[in-house]
Amino acid sequence: MSKPNYTGVYNMISQDNFEEYLAALDVNYALRKVVCILKPSKHIEHDVNTGRMKIKTVTTFKNFDMDFTLGQEFTEDLGPVDGRKCQTTVDWDGDKLICVQRGEKEGRGWTHWLEGNILHLELRAQGVTAKQVFKKVE
Repeated sequence: MSKPNYTGVYNMISQDNFEEYLAALDVNYALRKVVCILKPSKHIEHDVNTGRMKIKTVTTFKNFDMDFTLGQEFTEDLGPVDGRKCQTTVDWDGDKLICVQRGEKEGRGWTHWLEGNILHLELRAQGVTAKQVFKKVE
């Protein structure tokens, strides 16, 4: 079974429990309020042959870039949320992308999956889970 190609531009259509997730990351109150009103878009380039991915999260406040190869650990700049770094690995679990982040917060990571033109993002940290949903720009 071939893996899905995540390439595309996706606009956020909903989010749930995001402020609680940011609080679990020790993001200060004022920044949490700002981040929660943003409506980010995701610009994803995915080379299915090499496993190379670029995920750019774009907001009016600050952009966040990830550039990695699936299955290879890299140092991630946690950027707009808290400015810290961690060791990150993103790999397949079936047709979902699973991210594990080590060295910053216990149980931190995320899962991406596609359902048609809908991109789901589940974020985890310190036992708190948040969800964002994006729709592909046609």
